[in-house]
Amino acid sequence: MKKAVLFIGLVTVTCVLSTKLIAAMKENISTDTDAPVSFKNGYSEVNGIKMYYEVYGQGKPLVLLHGGGSTIQTSFGRIIPLLASHRQLICVELQAHGRTGDRNTAISFEQDADDVFMLLKNLNIDKADIFGFSNGGNTALQLAIRHPEICNKIIAGSVLLKRNGTFPQFWEFMKNGTFDQMPQQYKDAFLQVNPDKTKLMNMYQKCADRMNNFKDFPDEQLKSIKSPVLLVNGGSDVATPEHIVAMSRLIPNCNLAIIPGGHGEYIGEITTLKADYKDSDFIVPMIERFLDK
Repeated sequence: MKKAVLFIGLVTVTCVLSTKLIAAMKENISTDTDAPVSFKNGYSEVNGIKMYYEVYGQGKPLVLLHGGGSTIQTSFGRIIPLLASHRQLICVELQAHGRTGDRNTAISFEQDADDVFMLLKNLNIDKADIFGFSNGGNTALQLAIRHPEICNKIIAGSVLLKRNGTFPQFWEFMKNGTFDQMPQQYKDAFLQVNPDKTKLMNMYQKCADRMNNFKDFPDEQLKSIKSPVLLVNGGSDVATPEHIVAMSRLIPNCNLAIIPGGHGEYIGEITTLKADYKDSDFIVPMIERFLDK
């Protein structure tokens, strides 16, 4: 296994953020064009917490679900301007993450799915495509399992669905991991939108606990998914290519793409981002082809 920093279901590599990229995160702009990306935002009461959301663009709705320990921008900031040019994006921050509130319970993929379902109901969205990355991909699949009536197509990027789907070293690291090993990019992004350091520590601990208590997705649940699904994985991702291939054979109407690179590199996830990146590095055209066909 290549040397990497493991955190909350992610494989990340150390990188240096340029001043321009940090400014882009603060101002919600595309670093390629420096053009403003307009959006509406707000909070919605869902199952006892206030969930933060942003809406970009117009057209058919696509929900974006970030990875563990992340915010909207750390997972999707590079591709939001590209996707928003053709559809309406509903971007959320999940329980205890970023600007969204918390409840006195552990976080779970099932509860996150129920929260997103309620948010869409509150926004009067009857059906949507769902794109979840990493832990957000697990939540996307739970939406398809628990609330199939609201799901059109599902994209699940860099998911881990069974404990044996990754290297044993991953679980050892999670067991012994510390807050200091959380990527600084995530800490900075959280505190930028929520300056309460106790809430940052709370989010970290809940995410770590979820992974340490991770349970396999049962085969029966995966076989029950009725929505068309696209599984995307990096060739050097948390889950092995063999795991993703095996999972694709359990989901009835499943497409599969294995992309060279690491965890989220194919969408410009913040810890994998290269200083000289280009829009063409990302898989947006493939996402749009899957959603449009």
